[in-house]
Amino acid sequence: MSPLKLLERKKMGVTLRQLEIFLAVAETEHMTRASQKLSLSQSAASMAIAELEHQLNTPLFDRLGRRLVLNDRGRLLRPYATEALRVVKNAEMVMAKSGRKLVGELKVAASTTVGNYLLPYLLGAFAEKYPGVVVNLQVGNTEQVEAGILSGACDIGFTEGHTSHRNIETIPWLDDRLVVITAPRHPLSQKKTLTREDLESAKWIVREEGSGTEEILESNIFSQLKKFNVLLRLGHTEAIKKAVEAGLGVGCLSSLAVGREVEQGWLVQLPTPFLQLQRELLIVVHRGKDHTPLFKEFLAFCEHWKQGDVGGEKSGQPDAEEENF
Repeated sequence: MSPLKLLERKKMGVTLRQLEIFLAVAETEHMTRASQKLSLSQSAASMAIAELEHQLNTPLFDRLGRRLVLNDRGRLLRPYATEALRVVKNAEMVMAKSGRKLVGELKVAASTTVGNYLLPYLLGAFAEKYPGVVVNLQVGNTEQVEAGILSGACDIGFTEGHTSHRNIETIPWLDDRLVVITAPRHPLSQKKTLTREDLESAKWIVREEGSGTEEILESNIFSQLKKFNVLLRLGHTEAIKKAVEAGLGVGCLSSLAVGREVEQGWLVQLPTPFLQLQRELLIVVHRGKDHTPLFKEFLAFCEHWKQGDVGGEKSGQPDAEEENF
């Protein structure tokens, strides 16, 4: 078994400093010269080698007079020690460089509407501006985004629903509005104004529980109706659009998600003046999150992008107000 395998199995505390001293002794074959090279006292270097040999439960050098020559176990350890120090040095270089320019990986979580219909534009613009940054995007519902933030698996999240968790900080970002939709051949599509009775008799196709859109439905639509008939609960916006387009019932989705279908005539937006369907899209972060330069720059970028101007150029954000609804 190699020394590193032995170390992993016994969970011993070999340090990088011990490995550095070990390599210096292996190179100079002399404790005094190795300690001088590292600006250490000879006793400190000797103690480090003795402790390393004790931790690995094996001698690493043959003592030949005043020379210290690697034995077979020492020769086995040497490439691993060299590689360990090389990796650490490279990490230090990368971290030093990251102080001058943005590099690294940013883990982003987003609920469905934001993740599918907004963030591709934003992240594309961010990647173009900062090619040294890799952005990892995970799309789920609001509850899943919150779970990622709370566990530390994600650095920053975007949601359509509010959170009351004490460890999550919310930052208002964009305004959004939901629209009630149906297929062009659905009986309700011919009405100029809908009544509550129309919505009570309709068959609804809605998002799964835990999504931000479902939360708005529950609080702003279903709460105003004496009854509501949920035909299907589907876990994705595209599935709802297809089911509604097929004439199975009525849906309620973000205007950002259905603009193309309404414009092409595949879906019809129903007039519902008695419903308040405005909502706020939020940025969510853990209250204990360390605001690194990359994190702070991404937050600032989101704010500039929200205003439609990033680096002096108009962002690719779709403008819901200009859709043909």
